Parts: sequence; structure tokens; C-alpha cells
Amino acid sequence: MISSDNEAALPGSNLDETALESRIMHKGLFFDVYRDKVRLPDNETSQREYIRHPGAVVILPMLDDGRYLMERQFRYPLNRVFLEFPAGKIDAGEEPFDTAKRELMEETGYTASDWQYVCTIHNAIGYSDEALTIYLARGLKSGKEHRDEEEFIETFSATLSQLLSWVKEGQITDAKTIIGTFWLEKIHSAQWELSHPG
Repeated sequence: MISSDNEAALPGSNLDETALESRIMHKGLFFDVYRDKVRLPDNETSQREYIRHPGAVVILPMLDDGRYLMERQFRYPLNRVFLEFPAGKIDAGEEPFDTAKRELMEETGYTASDWQYVCTIHNAIGYSDEALTIYLARGLKSGKEHRDEEEFIETFSATLSQLLSWVKEGQITDAKTIIGTFWLEKIHSAQWELSHPG
């Protein structure tokens, strides 16, 4: 039986799984891999393997001329360069908004005077608990970037129409950048309003 939209939105249900045992399979520099034994809704048991991730932020930096600051970055798992919005991992004890300000400055050299919270997304729910918090940054002021020694990034700017075309043509395939672009389209058309970070 298919549930209604209202039923689908309710928290908790008879679909919940309960962890019985949890084992760390790999401890990495940025995230850890776990294997849990879980009890299923029918009281049977199964295994779940997943990544515990500290979370990350994504910044949608809008320049004064209405263009958006973007990055080109080589991503090793897929062995190619991707077009992305600036983003970065949340450090231990750091608030997402503080991470966003730090990552924008470190990766691009820019600081922003006006920040707004856009949304939080879960980009890999089948195998990771990673949450990405997205912010819109305006009132940009250029400066010097402070990238990590192993970080190689090229920055460039693009209009929203270019971003939408690149998404449509498959030149942008990064999920956080696609979602950020669609949000910008809604923001530009005044269909969706944003709030300032707390």
C-alpha cells in the first residue's frame, strides 16, 4: 500500500532498524568505516556497512556582478576534474557556519559580509551519515587564499544560466553543485526565501 504525502513525512515508523553491535572496520584520516549488526523491522538481523563522516559545508559565493565563484578540482576516485562550488570538511568542535567562512577564505581568498543558510543535504544516505550544510555568501571581498599543501584548485566565475546549462549538458555532475544551482534558480526567481545563519 502506498502511503500519502502526510504519512510519508511523519518521523519514525515500523521501518526503523536497531543497532545490536557496531565494529569499526577502518579508521581513516577523514572518516571511519563501520559494520553494524542490526535488527530489522521483522525481527530478523542483517549487516550494515557505512561511513561515519564529520560533515561538510558548501558555499554558493555570489560576486557583486551577479556571477558565482566556482572551482575546478581533480577528484581522485573518479580520476577527472570536476566543476564545483567551494566546499570543505567540518573540523572537530567547529560549527558549520565557521567552517563555511574558513573554507571560503582558505580555498578562494574571499571573505563575505552577508551569509544566508540555504539547506542541509544528505548526499549518500545508503552508505554514509555525511551531512552537507549549504550557505549563500554575498558581499565578497577578495584576498589571498590559504590552501592546504596537497590542495590544487583553479577558481573561475560563471553566471547562473551557464551553471544551469552545464548541469543540463552533464558538464556538472557533482551532486552538491547541482543542488546548489537549483536552489540559486529558486532564489533568483524569488520562489524560495532564505534565513541568516543562527
